[in-house]
This record gives sequence, structure tokens and C-alpha cells, in this order.
Amino acid sequence: MEALIKWFVSLLPRKLQDIYYKYEEKWLYLVFGALTTLVSIVTKLLVFYAIPGYPKWENTCGVAVSWICAVTFAFFTNKKYVFKNETKTRSEFFRVFVSFYGARGATLLMEWLIFFICCDTLDMSQTVITFASQVIIFIANYVLSKVFVFRKKKGAEDNA
Repeated sequence: MEALIKWFVSLLPRKLQDIYYKYEEKWLYLVFGALTTLVSIVTKLLVFYAIPGYPKWENTCGVAVSWICAVTFAFFTNKKYVFKNETKTRSEFFRVFVSFYGARGATLLMEWLIFFICCDTLDMSQTVITFASQVIIFIANYVLSKVFVFRKKKGAEDNA
């Protein structure tokens, strides 16, 4: 994957390459965020339409499966490609894994709260809030991942 990314970037004009490398982490987060969204949509549709006899009125299961698949995909791609996080022990990996899921769980609750306040209480457009909340959640996920989940250890930045 890294070779594919480097190859693609090498096709860009030099000025765009410079911009890419200056903001590499953010660009990669954007790309893998889009792919995470695709994983979410595909798994949700698979659960909704590909499982024979799946009760169409029961969406909670499909949403839960979709969320778990998307967050797991996001964890591994963010860990390896975006934040380049290396864990040396199982306990360190487990700490990062749990904190990632915890952070994503927090933003899931944040999204539910946004919908409750904006749509259920203030009767705002679900469509508008869907798009607005995605921007807010996307930024919150990045900040939580950068600051809490994949934070660089003191001294690690000095060695890089």
C-alpha cells in the first residue's frame, strides 16, 4: 500500500508533491476516512440486503455490524498508514486498540447527541445535520486519534 501511495504521489507535479508531504498525515487521514465510509456503507448494505430473511424493520443490527467493521478498518489503516504507530507488546497494542474504540465510541455518542438536540429537539433537517455532523465527527475523530490514541511518546519525536 505504501508503495502504491508513493507511486501515485510521484505522478503529481512537484508543487503538489511538496504540499502532499507537508500535510501527509492529514491527506492520508482523509483518504482512509473516505475508505472507512465506503466500508461502513458496503457492510451496512450487505447486512440489510444480502442476508436472506433479514427483517427490514430491524436496522440496529446492520448499523452495529457496519460500525464495528468500519471502526476496525479505520483502526488498522490509521495505525499503520496515517499515524505510523508501532506497538512492540501485546499490552501496548491492546491499549491502543481499546483507546481507539473508546474514542470512536465517544464520537458515536457525540453524533447521537447532535441528532437528539438538532433533529429531535430543535426539529432541524436530518439531511443538513447528517452532513454537518459528519464534518464535526471526522474532525473529532482525527483530534482524538492524534492526541489520545496514537500520541507520540516523549523522546520518540526526537529520534524520528
